[in-house]
Amino acid sequence: MVTRVVNHRRFSATVSVGDTSQRSTSRYRCVIWSDGGSGVSNYADLIVKAPPTPIAPPELLAVGATYLWIKPNANSIIGDGPIILKEVEYRTTTGNWAETHVVDASTYKLWHLDPDVEYEIKVLLSRPGEGGTGPPGPPLITRTKCADPVHGPQNVNVVDVRARQLTVQWETFGYAVTRCHSYNLTVQYQYVFNQQEFAAEELIQTSSHYTLRGLRPFVTVRLRLVLANPEGSKESEEIVKQTEEDVPGLVPMESLQNTPYEEKIFMQWKAPNETNGAITLYEITYKALSSLDPSADLTTQKGRVFKLQNETHHLFVGLYPGTNYFFTLKASTNKGFGPPVTTRITTKIAAPMMPEYDTETPLNETETTITILLKPAQSRGAPISSYQLVVKEERKSKSRRAASDTPECFSAPVSFRNASALSSPYYIAAELPPSSLTVVQPFTVGDNKSYGGFWNPPLSPAKSYSIFYQSLFGASTQDSDAMEPEKQVDGTVKMAGVIAGILMFIIILLGVILTFKRRRHAYSYSYYLKLAKKQKETASSSTQQREMGPVTTADKSTTKVSTLHKDDPFSTSNQDLNGFDSSQPSLAQPSLTLQSFPYGGCESVELSYQSEGQTAPWEMAKKDENRNKNRYGNIIAYDHTRVRLQLLDGDPHSDYINANYIDGYHRPRHYIATQGPMQETVRDFWRMVWQENSASIVMVTNLVEVGRVKCVRYWPDETEVYGDIKVTLIETEPLAEYVIRTFTVQKKGHHEIRELRQFHFTSWPDHGVPCYATGLLGFIRQVKFLNPPDAGPIAVHCSAGAGRTGCFIAVDIMLDMAENEGVVDIFNCIRELRSQRVNMVQTEEQYVFVHDAILEACLCGNTAIPVCEFRAVYYNISRLDPQTNSSQIKDEFQTLNIVTPRVRPEDCSVGLLPRNHDKNRSMDVLSADRCLPFLISVDGESSNYINAALMDSHKQPAAFIVTQHPLPNTMGDFWRLVFDYNCSSIVMLNEMDAAQLCMQYWPEKNSCCYGPIQVEFISADIDEDIINRIFRICNMARPQDGYRLVQHFQFIGWPAYRDTPLSKRSILQLVRRLAKWQEQYDGGDGRTVVHCLTGGGRSGTFCAICSINEMIQQQNIVDVFHTVKTLRNNKTNMVETMVSSSKPVLPLI
Repeated sequence: MVTRVVNHRRFSATVSVGDTSQRSTSRYRCVIWSDGGSGVSNYADLIVKAPPTPIAPPELLAVGATYLWIKPNANSIIGDGPIILKEVEYRTTTGNWAETHVVDASTYKLWHLDPDVEYEIKVLLSRPGEGGTGPPGPPLITRTKCADPVHGPQNVNVVDVRARQLTVQWETFGYAVTRCHSYNLTVQYQYVFNQQEFAAEELIQTSSHYTLRGLRPFVTVRLRLVLANPEGSKESEEIVKQTEEDVPGLVPMESLQNTPYEEKIFMQWKAPNETNGAITLYEITYKALSSLDPSADLTTQKGRVFKLQNETHHLFVGLYPGTNYFFTLKASTNKGFGPPVTTRITTKIAAPMMPEYDTETPLNETETTITILLKPAQSRGAPISSYQLVVKEERKSKSRRAASDTPECFSAPVSFRNASALSSPYYIAAELPPSSLTVVQPFTVGDNKSYGGFWNPPLSPAKSYSIFYQSLFGASTQDSDAMEPEKQVDGTVKMAGVIAGILMFIIILLGVILTFKRRRHAYSYSYYLKLAKKQKETASSSTQQREMGPVTTADKSTTKVSTLHKDDPFSTSNQDLNGFDSSQPSLAQPSLTLQSFPYGGCESVELSYQSEGQTAPWEMAKKDENRNKNRYGNIIAYDHTRVRLQLLDGDPHSDYINANYIDGYHRPRHYIATQGPMQETVRDFWRMVWQENSASIVMVTNLVEVGRVKCVRYWPDETEVYGDIKVTLIETEPLAEYVIRTFTVQKKGHHEIRELRQFHFTSWPDHGVPCYATGLLGFIRQVKFLNPPDAGPIAVHCSAGAGRTGCFIAVDIMLDMAENEGVVDIFNCIRELRSQRVNMVQTEEQYVFVHDAILEACLCGNTAIPVCEFRAVYYNISRLDPQTNSSQIKDEFQTLNIVTPRVRPEDCSVGLLPRNHDKNRSMDVLSADRCLPFLISVDGESSNYINAALMDSHKQPAAFIVTQHPLPNTMGDFWRLVFDYNCSSIVMLNEMDAAQLCMQYWPEKNSCCYGPIQVEFISADIDEDIINRIFRICNMARPQDGYRLVQHFQFIGWPAYRDTPLSKRSILQLVRRLAKWQEQYDGGDGRTVVHCLTGGGRSGTFCAICSINEMIQQQNIVDVFHTVKTLRNNKTNMVETMVSSSKPVLPLI
């Protein structure tokens, strides 16, 4: 019981009941008493209620950078209801403040929060009555997202610039800018160095500055700072700064080219790959290290040369011969000189400096002797090993030379005895060591003594002699092999008023002759003093000087002059082609077809009358010493037309090479027919090319055919020395059917550098002959065009140098003959060829092929037009003749139809097989078996056939695969084709038409499998008339083969009712886009699948335009006829109308 005192003025009292608990119940009543008495109230029931509290924390529905969307979860509570008020109390987990918001819905969104801040959120619930608000429920602790940075870094500046680094500074920033506690600051930069673009980014850890290191000197660097957090990024303004210069790098060693001479060296170089700034100077220092001449004073042989930045060559003069010099070369920028590149160069040994001799009388004379004065020579680069006195009897059967002429080098030390046995006109009378001739002293010729192993026999009275005085370097005193005997010339020179035994000597200083001594392994320079022994006339008569020219061995060839001249009779069976004009195609009768005669026909009869096998002597080729120089024992060189190489010292058999001169049309020795070089004959081959001054080599074989080596690779990848011939590859121009390689050729000891081209015809099949002569004719015209008119013979070879070589030469001669005379005489031409080299045009098939080639050339003519003339020529040949209602271009297209080969059923037997019928849209448009791309990937029981044909472009064999639009049952085959042949592009030239079963064969999104090939869509875009799609394809049956990217070009600017596209510009844009994609993805070597409805007219037109575009870029000519003819050789329906064959070409020019 609780008692309270009641104030008399206020009859109320409050009683607190303690020690109650939730859900407890009690009964209470009030008892009142006073002085006047007491009273009792009724009982009242007291029930205790608890305020409500949520059981679970609020549920997070969504999070943003500045808001949190929650659900209070007020349905599950602890305590008593009813709930009349819901409130949300939130605060930051690190803050002291809190805010309360009344919630009047099932969800609530807290606004105006800070990004990337952790908040604690609680819910408060209230029931009616005082004290009805319960304690907060469990908290929800969550974080807002980051927000985009307010702005990028500001006030960015480069505060320190060096050669290889930049220091960047910016204004510091905090959370108010980043709006996220987790952020990255990076610097992005890019620059161009050596024409390559470098781009990178680096993470910055510092707060207000950063140094970029590892940059290149003297490059323009573009940089920006990027402030990024998980929600976004902001960039600063771009800053452009150039790094400072640095010292340059090394001058490329491979660019250093040195040409040594006797007293000078020519040096040239290229700028360093890393210039690191603007090159201002080059410094070259040189110093003599050693000399072959021990007496040379090298103390002054040093110096320093400075060259300006545009002077990358220098000629050093005043050097010593035979001296090894050490060179350093370095480049400089404004920062100074870079590291040097060093090299050693040795000057060539110079001829000794002979003393000057004035014309004078001898010191003493007798009938058998003559005493002369010898003066020592001064060595230049190498010590003199010996002096030789050479006596030569002058004979009167040869034309006489002036006294100033230079005789041949007396390199073989022939003694008097050997000279007599060999009928040699000269002999060595004495060999003197240099120690015996240190000062001027007399010497008696004919004193009957021996000097250095050589007898000095008495001279014969009443004979005229020339006496030579020569000095040698490294000359051996041993006798060399006997010389080939020369025919002796009878007679002596006698003068009027002879006084027996009285002789006069004329001393003449002669020039220098360099001869390589193979067996002595040294270079010998020889000066000669010619002492012409004459009979003296009377005192009143003037002195006459007569000399005999040197005896030379001439090639007394018995070769007949070619019969292919205008005044020669021709066979009466010749076809009359008068009026032939090679510049325009001849109009043939419609019945004329370009077909080979069947074997056993006219050509077969003609060939049977040709001489086969050996028809002339070939004794030199049969010698044992030369057997290993012949590839085949029965195809060797005739003696009377063989190419005689200049003899190498010490090797009397070194003049042989398996090669023969061949006469051209009105051009004797216009060709050299030779075998393909072997390992043993490569040096001889280049000796021949240099000796004959050939500017063109024609190669009509591949190195290996059917597993057999047909010819060794005789040319270098870069630079190679073959004997004493240095060959350097300058350029390689690959085309679809041949390759043109350009070389420079230089012979050791010669300053002349020649340019030479090799024309390598690569499309001659391993067996037989080419199916059509179109490619060979274009090849021959290119050889004609590029061969200089003043050059030596064209060297032509295959493997044996007979069959294919003969075909090339025969066709070339007949083209000249047809152009000049309007007739051809193939039979007599080949007969003449076979008289000069054995078995030229070796087989009946080759003989027929020559006829086919000439027929095609005569029908089609030369249709190539220079680019600069094409527009004018095109308008001219397109003009209609009002009388005939025709034009030249129309006639040309008719000729093209005539010479297009007819396809026989046996030519396309695979497409005609019953199992392949349903794979062809039309049985009239089939590809020849030889052009089919057989499928490789396996697809169940499907065959490996697809109606497609491989096509050459101008510069790449099998560059195109032309096919029909895939049928519903050949879509898998189509994608197998693309994958198997590594195609990187597809060109679609027709419209889709369900009526003609032209359905979509690619996925528009995701991926789809067509047979074993999975095609995955990557991207697509449209530009004018071209829809570009990129797919990724792989063979699911062979995932290890990887995948390929393929770009699909759908050309929508060619309606079905038109022969040509709506816009020439758009089709050319397609050509350029295709070329760009091919170059980027496959380096220009990828194949392209081209299709229209049937794989004919439109596809052929597109392939022709692509090929002509390449032709213009590489050769600067346009030849529409040749291009279309080449395509039709593989598929006859390529370019079906006249308007398709010419008009699209004009915008290319």
